[in-house]
Formats: sequence, C-alpha cells, structure tokens
Amino acid sequence: MISSIGLLPKVRQEQVDRNSIQKIYYGAPGTGKSHAINTLTSTKSVIRTTFHPDSDYSTFVGAYKPTTEEQTRYNDSGVPVTYHDGDHKGEPIKDKVIVYDFVEQAFLKAYEEAWKKFFANPEAPEDEYLVIEEINRGNCAQIFGDLFQLLDRNQYGYSEYPITADNDISKHLKYVFAKAQLHLDDHDFINRMYNRGDGDVAQKVLNGDILLLPKNLYIWATMNTSDQSLFPIDSAFKRRWDWKYQPITKGMDAAGHDLNWRLEIDADHQYDWWSVISNINSKIIGKLTKSEDKKLGYFFCKASNEGVIDKDIFVEKVLFYLWNEILKDFEPSQDFLKDETLKGENDGYLSYDLFYDTTKGKTKIIGDRVNHLLANLKVMPWEDKAEKNDHTEQTVEETDSSQENISE
Repeated sequence: MISSIGLLPKVRQEQVDRNSIQKIYYGAPGTGKSHAINTLTSTKSVIRTTFHPDSDYSTFVGAYKPTTEEQTRYNDSGVPVTYHDGDHKGEPIKDKVIVYDFVEQAFLKAYEEAWKKFFANPEAPEDEYLVIEEINRGNCAQIFGDLFQLLDRNQYGYSEYPITADNDISKHLKYVFAKAQLHLDDHDFINRMYNRGDGDVAQKVLNGDILLLPKNLYIWATMNTSDQSLFPIDSAFKRRWDWKYQPITKGMDAAGHDLNWRLEIDADHQYDWWSVISNINSKIIGKLTKSEDKKLGYFFCKASNEGVIDKDIFVEKVLFYLWNEILKDFEPSQDFLKDETLKGENDGYLSYDLFYDTTKGKTKIIGDRVNHLLANLKVMPWEDKAEKNDHTEQTVEETDSSQENISE
C-alpha cells in the first residue's frame, strides 16, 4: 500500500485547513444547511449528488452502462449502405445501436475536474467541490466502498493512503487524463509525500493506476438529524469528517437583517413566523420528545417573495409533520390540542383530519381551527410584533435624542 510520509523541506506545498476539506453540515430540518453550503461555494465549481436508500458504488462513482449511439450500416462486403433517393440520397445510413460505455458519476466527475485544475496550476489550483445532500439516507459503507480509505488526508490535503483503481476506472481515467493532455513538470511535487518504494506516484495518478484525492477536492455534505437513517453511519466513517452544527435560529438575509416572514391564515389572522416555529419547538416537540433532532428550523417552509407562508403550506407541511412524526407516539389529549368548538367531536381535541372541511365534494382547510391551535400555543400575532417593533424604534429614537441633549 502506498502511504504518505510527510514532505521534504524543498517541496512547494502549503498546509491546508483540514477542518474545511471534508465537512458535514448537520442539524434539524429547515436550519439552512444546503443554503450555507450554497453561499460558501457560490463562486466555486460544484458537483452535487443526493444519497438515498438505493444509492450504491456504481451510482456514486461510475460503471459500464448501456447507451445508444449512431453507427454506419455496412453491407456484407464492408461497404457503407447509402440512401438511394430522397433528401439524403448518397448519404450513409446510420442505425442507433446499444453499446456499453463507462458512465462516470458524481465522485469521478469531481475527481477528474479537481485533478485537471491541479495540473493546470499545482501550487495554487482552483477548488473543486463535491456536495452530497442527505448523506445519512444512504448506506455510506456500500456507497463509498474502498474510497473510504481516501478520506484520510495528510496535512497538505492529499489522501494519506491512495488505493489501487479497478480495471474499469483505471482505463477510464487514463483515457480522460490523456485526452486532457495533463502533465506535471516536477513529479516530485507529489512524490515527496510518499515512500520512495512506491515509485512515481504522480505518474500512477495520470495513468489511472491509483486513486488519490488532491488537495483542492473538497467534499461537503448535509445531514438531517431528524431522519431515521436506514443505514447508521459508523464511528470510523464519522471521524474522517469535520462536523458543522447548524442551530435553529431566526432567519436572516445576506445583510444580517430579520427576514420577517409571517404565517397568513386569512386577512385578519397573521402570525410572526419565528414565533410559530419557536412555540411549536418548545411547547410541542421539545416538551413531548425532549429532543433537539425533531425540532423545526426557520426554513422548514419556504415563504413567497413577499415573505408570506399561507395556511395550506402550514397545514400540509408543518402540521402533517407534527402528526406524522411526533404526535403519533403520544396521547391525543394534549392541552394545546383542546378546542371547545368541536362540541364533543374527537373528545374535544384536534386531530389532523379535523383541519379539513370535506363538505360539498371539495376539500378546504378550516382556518379557524388553525387559529385556535396557534392561540393555544400563544403564538405572537403579526400586529403585536409590528407594535413591538414600533415601540423599539421609538425607544431607540428617544435614547438617541436624550444623548444629543446631554452632549449639548
């Protein structure tokens, strides 16, 4: 096995921030994990993929797959068959046939792009990002396979332990790198990091003989802590990543200003969205589950361009989540679900189906029952927040005025 032994003093390498090269952003749903990555990589080259229960090595790395291509038809004598008449008279006839080609997937695409950028400027290559969404929804051991070994990086950002590429990948990489005419004037730029007995490591990369992550290939991922993963991530895999917690916070724009989203049930009933999220988290999810994982982030729902979340989205996304993921495990007679207007129906407690009116052959959401639930949770009405903001601004103005008087 090739192994890294550290660099000799003459090598023109700089240490990289190992806390950023492989990172998993984790937290409750709606905390802005993907948004955080998008913001940080907005000017970078990014290849993105999403893990799911059916993901495997071939869908992450690549494999031979049937594809179609046009091939010229030949007669028994080996002469191309041509059209005898029509607009294409004299032109060779082409048939669509099924062939098997190696089809690269997200990992190899990012790997190839990273090395191309590296060989273009070894000392300061452009960064390449592989972003994996929902990394804990797939079987990471099955998906990464022997690539797991590459995740150990040395202090300069390269794989500590390169691995031998299988025949299919090796043949594909050799073709791709040769076509791109990649070369490195000073192979010792890479070779000095590895044992002398390993030979010309840089050339082995170019030949596709080994796989080795370059210093400019960043692998970032997201993980919802609320997801009950079918395939738990083992500790050996976890320790090869740095972890960035995304807390539940009030939504802010790029300038750091409050987004001021609001939930609108009807024209007379609007609520501060942060108050909605905070009260649901503290008075329902936190109280019942004692867990942070199941709580909701500010961006659990997406507001309109005007910053409004309507009652349909709220009921069909937030309340559905509450009943499907939280309340199903608890007694229905919770204080926050009491509704005296039900008049004995369902013992006077709200259930998910009771938010819908199905009379007259149509289904619509009963806004009054949503308002009743929000009142039970003591969610701040939008007008109260507006008054609070006005009072705060007035207090600031009065403070500024008094300070000016003192200075005079």
